[in-house]
Amino acid sequence: MPEKPVHIAQISDLHIKPPGSLAYGRVDTAAALERCVTALNAFMPRPDFVVISGDLADTPTAEEYQYLKRLLAPLELPFAGIPGNHDSRELMRAAFPSAGHAFLSGPLNQRVEIAGIDLLLLDSSVLGKPHGELDAPTLQWLEATLASSLDRPALVFLHHPPFKTGIWHMDRQNLLNSAELAAVASRHPRVQRIATGHVHRATLTTFAGVATTICPAPNHAVDLDLAQLREPSFKVEPPAFHLHSWFPGEGFGSVVTHQVPIGHFDGPHPFFGPDGKLL
Repeated sequence: MPEKPVHIAQISDLHIKPPGSLAYGRVDTAAALERCVTALNAFMPRPDFVVISGDLADTPTAEEYQYLKRLLAPLELPFAGIPGNHDSRELMRAAFPSAGHAFLSGPLNQRVEIAGIDLLLLDSSVLGKPHGELDAPTLQWLEATLASSLDRPALVFLHHPPFKTGIWHMDRQNLLNSAELAAVASRHPRVQRIATGHVHRATLTTFAGVATTICPAPNHAVDLDLAQLREPSFKVEPPAFHLHSWFPGEGFGSVVTHQVPIGHFDGPHPFFGPDGKLL
């Protein structure tokens, strides 16, 4: 029987604060996550897995992670998360003790096998810093994990983008050792997508010969200030998540990334009437 497509939902930058608190005094990130969970549960075909690509909490505190777990409890899909610069490795490890982390301490890297593909989740967080780096153990683990198979496509997830977006204040805090990630990815053609977060807005480029994306957020977006006109700012734009769909086929198959808006919108409406004619 032919392999079925695999659908991986990606959500990012949840920034959960203690109950009753607003991010930056304006954004109800908890309500945003509730709407996102509802959208994920309702989406058809049902995603096979959900990756949360960093900044699950905001400050962070143990209270925030416990609140996050309550907000995620209605999610009917399996999921795994990796830290962002707002997260704590120790608090995340304590909050999700059953997660299949590759190391007993240190970076919270994970490998998740879903049908015919591998999801490789990399911890790019740096204690007390906004920028990202992949430390030597993580790069070694990634190299060894990618080398363990020659035929399974792999989707690589991390929080910090390994490329510049043109948003000046975010580009100072992206993945600083992106060349080391590029060297590993370029040696392994089974890497079919590199998917990140951190910037809160949908972005696409090519990195190390691989299509590389930034996932939008369910709450607020970093201001698209490409002319350096303003201080670091955010905007409340339409929320969304990414859906990475892998279609089996020749070689490693193909991966298509869709942006899925969160909310209720008019439609769907048919293009054709009962007589088969275009309306």
